[in-house]
Order: sequence, then C-alpha cells, then structure tokens
Amino acid sequence: MNLSTNKENLNPSSFLGLFLGPFIFLMVLFAAFLLSWESGPATKVLALAAWMLCWWVTEAVPIPVTALLPMILLPLLGIFDMAEATAPYSNPIIYLFMGGFIIALAMEKNKLHLRIALNLIKITGTRPDGIILGFYLATVFLSMWISNTATAVMMLPIAMSIVQLIEANNPSLAREKGFSNFAFALMLGIAYSANIGGVITIIGTPPNVVLVGYMQELYDFSLDFNRWLLVGLPVAAFMMLFMFVLLVKILYPSRLGNLAGSAEVIQEQLHALGPVRSAETRTAGVLILTALLWIFRNPINQILPSPLLNDTLIAMSGGILMFLVPASDYKGAKLLNWKSMQRLPWGILLLFGGGMTLAKSMEAAGIIQGIGVYIADNQLLSVALLVLALTAVSLFLTEVMSNVALVTIFLPVVMAIADGMGEEVLVFAIPVTMASSFAFMLPISTPPNAILFSSGFIRIKEMMKVGIWLNLMAILLLWLAAFTLIKWVY
Repeated sequence: MNLSTNKENLNPSSFLGLFLGPFIFLMVLFAAFLLSWESGPATKVLALAAWMLCWWVTEAVPIPVTALLPMILLPLLGIFDMAEATAPYSNPIIYLFMGGFIIALAMEKNKLHLRIALNLIKITGTRPDGIILGFYLATVFLSMWISNTATAVMMLPIAMSIVQLIEANNPSLAREKGFSNFAFALMLGIAYSANIGGVITIIGTPPNVVLVGYMQELYDFSLDFNRWLLVGLPVAAFMMLFMFVLLVKILYPSRLGNLAGSAEVIQEQLHALGPVRSAETRTAGVLILTALLWIFRNPINQILPSPLLNDTLIAMSGGILMFLVPASDYKGAKLLNWKSMQRLPWGILLLFGGGMTLAKSMEAAGIIQGIGVYIADNQLLSVALLVLALTAVSLFLTEVMSNVALVTIFLPVVMAIADGMGEEVLVFAIPVTMASSFAFMLPISTPPNAILFSSGFIRIKEMMKVGIWLNLMAILLLWLAAFTLIKWVY
C-alpha cells in the first residue's frame, strides 16, 4: 500500500512553483476577462485546477496542503458554500482507507508483517531463484495490506543481510557476474513487487481508493473489495510472472548453486522475533476476519433483513477492534494504542478529500460534461485506441510525478471521455488507475524504487533497461484486461 504522497524532492523548480501556482490562477481569470470569455463557474474552477496542478507537479508545498485549497477557494469564488466544499473531505471512502491504515499500523506494531515475510521467504529455499521468488512473494503479499513504502523499508535490510552473509561465506562469488546479477535482481524486484502488490486490493495503494471515491461521488457506484480482487489479482500475478522471468531468467540470470548463509539469515531473524506471541495471533485474527467480511460481504447481506455491511463499515470495525482486543491475557495493553496513530498518514486522507472536492466542482461547473460532449461529437476516435493511449499517458506520467496526484487530476477527465463516448467508465478508469502504480523506470518514480536504489546494487541505466519492458508489458496487459477481465467482472 503506497502511503507516500511526496516523492523525494529532487525538483529545483519547486521554489518557482510556489509563486507560479497563484500566478497562473490569476492569469487564467485575467485572460478570461480580457478575452470576454464567460466568467462563470467553469473559468474559476479551471483556474483553481491549474493552481493545484502546478503545485502538485512542482511539489512546491506538501501535496496534502495543496489538497486543502478547494476548501478555501471554492467558497470564496462562489462555487460552493462551506458545507458543500468540505463535505467530500468526510466521504465514506476516506474512512475505508483510514480503517485499512489502522489495521496496517497494528500489523507493524506487533511485527506480524515481519513474521509473515520471513516465513514466506523461508519456504522458497536457498537456491538463488528461490530466494528471489520468496522475497518477491513476501513483498507482494505485504503490500496488499500495508504501505508499499513500509514494505520496501522492511524488506531492504533483510535482503542486504542475506547478500552480505552470502558474500562473506562465499568470497569467490563476489567477483562473479552471476552474484552481481543475483543481488541486482533481488533488490530491483523487491521495489517492483511492492508497486505491483498494491494494485491487488482496493486499499492496497492510494490511487485505487481515489477511483473508489470518484465512482461513489460521481456515479453513486460502489467498487467493492471482492470484485476488485477478481481484477487486481490476475493483473498482478501476470505482472509478477513476467517480471520474474524477465529479471531472473532472461536479463540477469545468476546460474549459481545453493548459496551458503541465506538460510542462516532468515533463521536468525525469526529467532530474534521469538515464538509467536499472543499479540501477533490476535492481530492476524482481526485481519483475517476483516478480509473475510470484505470478501463475503454480499452473501452475508443477502441473509440479513437489510444490507447492513459495506466496505467502510467493515474497515472501521476492524480498525476499532485493534484498540479493543488485548495484546495478551495478562496485560492491559491493547493490540494498538493511540500513540501509534501519530504515524497514520493523515495527509493522504486530506488529499482524497481535496481531489474529490475538485472533481465535484468540475462537475458542478459543467466542465466534465463539456469534455464528454466534445468527445461524443468526435466520431473519429476509437475506443480501443483511446483506452490504450490514456493508459500509456498515465503510466509514463507517473514516472515523474506522484501517482496519487496524477489520478486525482486525470481520472475525472478520463471518466468524462468514457461518458461522452457512451462507454462503460470502468473500462477506461481501472486501467488508468492501475497504470499509475506501475512506474518501473526511475528511482524517483515511487518510494520503493528510491529505497531499494539506495542499496547500491541498482544502476539507473539498468533500471531503465528493465523498466521500459515492464512499462510496455503493463500497458498491453491493462489494455487487454480492459476489454476482457474488467468487462466480465463489472
């Protein structure tokens, strides 16, 4: 789950962007006045969107701060009153993600995530390809539920320990190309696995939840956990398989035998954790209960007098249980305490609210409908070509900007295009959303990429070489899924 909203700030234009955003806002309004454009709500909303886009792209201020602008400017511009401008900041979808965050915090606090990862890696053996596969599977599984960034941070030291111990126990390997290939494929694949795993569940990464929020806000349509899994799991599984074959079998094969020392590292890490504690078992119980309720929500609702369960209610119930269930039988401590909530990424929740408020204002001003009408009147455009192009644009843009900011800006436009063509909106929106999580070419593209790049085993040139193939495969896969899997599920 990618909780990061701000990439490492490497952009020297951020200071310029601080002043450029409000300047563009004023220039749009001034140009409308000079050219005698109709100075109605649409011009004002477009001016606000331009300001937010500038600050999001340049990251002149923290991304969640930019998301607060609609709360201030929409009432001042006369688009909404204060109640209307603030309502999307408390959308039920925001609390769905909050519940997921709380569950993830409990897993981290009680080190359940670390035990799961180590045991998954242990199962796959001590051969190079098995070690790599174990790390990939553990990373994917964890990033379905907790931060992609936190997953990468947790997996890096374990991977580094294994590489260093193998090198110490097998000195001759350090000079072999096979060993450098092994280390490179291990580190880079962990970063990619964290990105891929996030698309599997609706709480796996923020762009997924942005889409869920827009569908609820603009179409009154609920993207439930169960059906999303039917799309996300096959897409992620194929991407994982392709990545593994490309990295480990084609581009960087190690061709090494059993590696001495790898099993010892895993065993030492597990020994340090000690026996399974009551807190871990109970955290796992709450997680499993929550997941089962998400998966079987519809059948349960059918046997109830009225459909009481929804994804937000289930997520918040799971989160609250973490504060109620004792960590052990003999201590008063619970699985989670309020101090741990300081680490909850509140900025992400504000970002969702700001994005949905902006989308709502674009709809109220007629901008989204106008785009749809324009596309509908243009009969030369092919649906298949548009889906392919929009997916590619989303994927390559997310290489250089925040995926959350990208989908927040881009999805309302994509939805308007689908409406204008009279097509199913999810055929357009799901590939665009998932593509925003598949940034494989640059260290700055996602926090996991940057974290694993810090290992020293990854070279930018090689990362781009692998990344371009994965980018192209992701575009093709999502395009095919749009007209097969997504149409079937939705």
